[in-house]
Amino acid sequence: MSKTLSKRWDLDSLFKGGSSSEELKKFVHQLHNDLSVLEEKLVAAVVPETNEQMEEWAALLLELQGLMARMQEAGSFAGCLTAENVHDEKAKQWQANLKPYRIRIGACMTQMEDHISEMTEETFEALLKLEALEGLTFYIREKREWTEDKLSSEQEKLANALAQDGYHGWGEMYNTIVSSLKIPFDENGETKQLSAGQAQNKLESSHRPTRVKMFEEWEKAWSSRADLFAETLNHLSGFRLSLYEKRGWEDPLKEPLMINRMSKDTLDAMWGAIEDMKADLIPYMRRKAELIGVDQLEWHDVHAPIGEISDFISYEDGAETISQQFAAFSPKLSTFTDMAFQKNWIEAEDRENKRPGGFCTTLPVSDETRIFMTYEGTPSNLATLAHELGHAYHQYAMKGLPYFATKYAMNVAETASTFAEQIVADASIENASSKEEEISLLDAKLNRGLAFFMNLHSRFLFETRFYEARKDGWLTASEISELMVEAQKEAYCGELASYHPHFWAAKLHFHTTNVPFYNFPYTFGYLFSMGIYARAKEEGESFENKYVALLRDTASMSVEDLAEKHLQKDLTQQDFWKQAARSLLNDTKRFLELTK
Repeated sequence: MSKTLSKRWDLDSLFKGGSSSEELKKFVHQLHNDLSVLEEKLVAAVVPETNEQMEEWAALLLELQGLMARMQEAGSFAGCLTAENVHDEKAKQWQANLKPYRIRIGACMTQMEDHISEMTEETFEALLKLEALEGLTFYIREKREWTEDKLSSEQEKLANALAQDGYHGWGEMYNTIVSSLKIPFDENGETKQLSAGQAQNKLESSHRPTRVKMFEEWEKAWSSRADLFAETLNHLSGFRLSLYEKRGWEDPLKEPLMINRMSKDTLDAMWGAIEDMKADLIPYMRRKAELIGVDQLEWHDVHAPIGEISDFISYEDGAETISQQFAAFSPKLSTFTDMAFQKNWIEAEDRENKRPGGFCTTLPVSDETRIFMTYEGTPSNLATLAHELGHAYHQYAMKGLPYFATKYAMNVAETASTFAEQIVADASIENASSKEEEISLLDAKLNRGLAFFMNLHSRFLFETRFYEARKDGWLTASEISELMVEAQKEAYCGELASYHPHFWAAKLHFHTTNVPFYNFPYTFGYLFSMGIYARAKEEGESFENKYVALLRDTASMSVEDLAEKHLQKDLTQQDFWKQAARSLLNDTKRFLELTK
């Protein structure tokens, strides 16, 4: 790998010229024309009955599949532009101008779904046997099942159209508010105005006074906009609950469980196992408090690094470390990682005007991905980089599949990412050069486990209760904060000395509209990946191809069937989840031994 790597991603290879790209303009113009042609064809389309009609219908579905891939290509590109510069007004304009195409494509899909639901069973089964639809059987069956559980075609089209400037519009308010948010921080006698992303990195400083000072400013900043975020959250939840009511859905979890292709039994088994195991993590939390010299951990202490490990890891060293550690498990994963760095698919520069957080986005027409983060050289940054590369590899592993067969859900999407994190964490611990370094690395690994067991659980508890309360009416910002603290106290077993009342405002995931309940899939992915990782360690090099096979199936079956096929495990039983977490509990024991 090159000794000098760019921290700026290459977007010109997708559409040259950024938000002023003429190539993008032509691409979207052609999308418009082709979509208009498909809409005309769908006007004349009928529910297929004969073989000829089935073949014509299959051709329409494949045209729609191509248009949806192109829509994602343009949308992902615009999303990259707004992430790298929250003040890029033309990029925001592109995002707004793409909305009508989403509405039109959504309407086309709704019409196709109507046809799927109206086919006789005999015709439907015959349709699935067409060679043209190879690889799409699960996707089409799923659409038939979902359509039967929703409103009429016209009502769903109307809801989708209204959602673009209503529901999704409120979701976009998060980025609008955050783009103007500046958090003051005194450093070397100078007060700097930090973006949310830059400030977030300060919260993970090994210097406790820095964390204390930053957290005070952090809470103050989000509190100052709490009324705006409360309005956003109330409107988002109100829209969802109204739509669910019309569909006859009483449980707000129905949609996220459908989207994640998992059962309530699996969700309950996972959280039940975690609640049973939390007590084993409390000694680690208390020992960490002792090590940093406090009676109890505060919110900003939980994920702070400890020990003698260097706070700074250069971007080039981080890339080399990740590549080498991936190679020990999977040469294919390592080769892909090297390519992502060399082709500049990663935006990592620490600069103003970037949005906070990290993500990996797919560009299905270019058959590429792009990774976004702000890299400051912390161990946490290294973990995030490995995490997002795991996402990117997941998409890469699905090369050659039809676009609809690559639309995996969030819970399994988080599997590949947390699996990649696990590889890096374990390899680093095994290669630790001293007791102090091993302690620090174990702490970083346990931090992630604590996040999935407690932080994510607090988000799930909060959001579940918020939606129940929202059924009875509007919640004020202070009421929402009370629910947040209550959930945090329960999830962390009352072990913290302070909490984060405005976490609901600071966290994008509560405001996103693409996936409701953007919380439990992370914990699912973490533990599911732990189970896969344990199997990989047992089987060695022979597991690499099995892992790729599992990833390629992630959008083609339920998670229960996925686990049964590739791991021979039952996800509806707590046994799987407890076995998957065994290595985390072993790490806890090791940490306690080393820090006696």
